[in-house]
Amino acid sequence: MIDYGMSMPYLTTTDNARLWTSVHGDPSDSAILLCHGGPGLWDYLSPLADLLPPDRYVVRFDQRGCGRSEGPADYRLDRALDDMEEIRRHHGVRRWTVLGHSYGASLALAYSWRHPDRVASLIYLNGVGVAADWRTRFHAEADRRRTPAQGERLRYLKELPDRSEAEEVELRTLIWSADYADRDRAFDWAREDAQAPWPINYSANRELTRATDWPADEALARTARLDLPALFLHGAQDPRPADSAQRLAEALPGARWRLIEDAGHSPWRERPHEVADVLGEFLANPITR
Repeated sequence: MIDYGMSMPYLTTTDNARLWTSVHGDPSDSAILLCHGGPGLWDYLSPLADLLPPDRYVVRFDQRGCGRSEGPADYRLDRALDDMEEIRRHHGVRRWTVLGHSYGASLALAYSWRHPDRVASLIYLNGVGVAADWRTRFHAEADRRRTPAQGERLRYLKELPDRSEAEEVELRTLIWSADYADRDRAFDWAREDAQAPWPINYSANRELTRATDWPADEALARTARLDLPALFLHGAQDPRPADSAQRLAEALPGARWRLIEDAGHSPWRERPHEVADVLGEFLANPITR
């Protein structure tokens, strides 16, 4: 069960956004920032945080305008990166590992491009990569995993102008259930996430999706210029194609690429012990060159 507790500290940014944060561990230890996906969602990474080495200082947050975070509706990528920097300074962290999942992987990568001196290492978890056709392939595979009746119901729910709370949960469940390799448990996991009590911020989703839809040549070139340890981790049965993320891994000298078999978009749920081992090994010895 994901802990959606409401008693965590808030951080007020220089433009008066109020960001929900969660911290675990001793600030004197090596820090890790977890960036959730979406865009437009909320932090759901507490189960992943539980798999990280216990001697790490782990910081999680809800991105602005999402989940428990509030503030001016400034959804530019530059502002999102500024928010991450303000979180770093607030916690007195000099350099940290930046771990991003899904869209959060793109955010972590963009932060590494902009602030390489602040990044001790990068962990790119089930990101979308750089293939121009990744969306077409993703949607085709996600549709294949649904029955015709489920696909028809999904289309109906998407077109409703005003969904009830129950209909919103059903819509999210139908969409997110396609993300899992274990089809027997997919709907239970998706429904658990779908019951989170916050609305999806579609304005943030639209603007930040456009902002991180980089041309492949640009993303590969900027990634190739990085000089930092990196781990690219991907569930082999994620409908988002693994080879798209692997192209980024191959562009970064010395980066590690690891495919987790029998796992989809949230591999910490389907293969928790393997994910914990891979993350622990990398964090203990990130330098490979």
